[in-house]
Amino acid sequence: MGYLVTRNEKYDFLGQSYATKYPNIHKYPATMIPQIGIELFKELNIKGKLLDPYCGSGSCLTAGLENGFLEMDGFDVNPLAVLISRTKFSEIDIDKVEIVKQNLQNDIYDFIKQENNISNIQIVQYNNIDYWFSKPVLQNLSILKHFINKIDKDIQQIFLVPFSETIRECSYTRNNEFKLYRIKQEEILQFNSDVFSVFFNKLNKVIGIYSKYYLPKINNLKINVHCSEFKNINKKYDVVLTSPPYGDSFTTVAYGQFSMFSNQWLGFESARQLDRMLMGGHTVKQIYDGSIITDYVKQISIKSKKRALEVSSFYFDLHKSITNVAKSVKKKGIVFYIVGNRRVQDIQLPTDQFVAEQFEINGFNHLFTYERLLSNKSMPLKNSPSNKAGCTKGTMTKEYIVAMSKQ
Repeated sequence: MGYLVTRNEKYDFLGQSYATKYPNIHKYPATMIPQIGIELFKELNIKGKLLDPYCGSGSCLTAGLENGFLEMDGFDVNPLAVLISRTKFSEIDIDKVEIVKQNLQNDIYDFIKQENNISNIQIVQYNNIDYWFSKPVLQNLSILKHFINKIDKDIQQIFLVPFSETIRECSYTRNNEFKLYRIKQEEILQFNSDVFSVFFNKLNKVIGIYSKYYLPKINNLKINVHCSEFKNINKKYDVVLTSPPYGDSFTTVAYGQFSMFSNQWLGFESARQLDRMLMGGHTVKQIYDGSIITDYVKQISIKSKKRALEVSSFYFDLHKSITNVAKSVKKKGIVFYIVGNRRVQDIQLPTDQFVAEQFEINGFNHLFTYERLLSNKSMPLKNSPSNKAGCTKGTMTKEYIVAMSKQ
């Protein structure tokens, strides 16, 4: 017997986007709109300590910010995601930022006037970098990084966020793609990016959004964003709000590819291995068994044993994570998991049912599962659930809000 799913149009938020309530300071794949969390907290009148074990760029923490939560913890293994979240929820001296911004602009333009200065700059290097960046862009990004590295640590992160977006925008990657696709050769010949202009425009935008939407609400806020996988840390939470990945990063949302350039430039040694560190990123040798999801995985296995094992890897990881999260919730505490039911080999996987089942095994009662239209999340319009070239179908159009209460 499955868990009841109720269609709830209130949570569609048709015509709204992330920016409707809290504009983000950096692009990020598949972000949950904060409105979902804001409305859930109001509906159930929830306060207390909040946990998001897959915080990404901070949507769930933003919902807590809007609803007056004073203590929150977020976890993510992606350094770029952690940078974005930490910047939004840190108390940064904007007057100091404005002074440093002006000095930075002056220092850079004075520096590049002298050609011998440029020749002394250490150009950032890593494998295949020339394939993605022109030499002038590579040089100017290295100059920019040289000066940003000198900024005081207490405000440096608000400069690193626009630097990250500048890296991506000034590379040879296609616009509006999360995966890494190089633009065509004829486009490369005409490609000319003004690194410094792009950076300072983005910096002004980040400062504006942060000052208007985030800074006014973070007084006395105790929030920590950890660059690690969530593990039971002997701390109890009143509520968990999270939107975990829909599936492994290789075949669902390309978090690792999207973040790779930024993480490399920011000095993360394992930037190219990030997808393997995310849920479902490692190889398993057996099908996930003994669950509501098992029959679906076995159907996939009939068509492709390889894909069934990849899917199993994801559910093994999700199972382990839910067990850790469940231990960290107070009695009568509530968890909200916002999930999508992806399609693999043309078989739809009921992840919402799996999440409810796993929390029930860990001593939770099912409160409700709301179905909402997925109209405001940046996702690929089409994918290939059968993995056959040219055989594509529309991606998921619905999302599920699974609510469970600890007995």
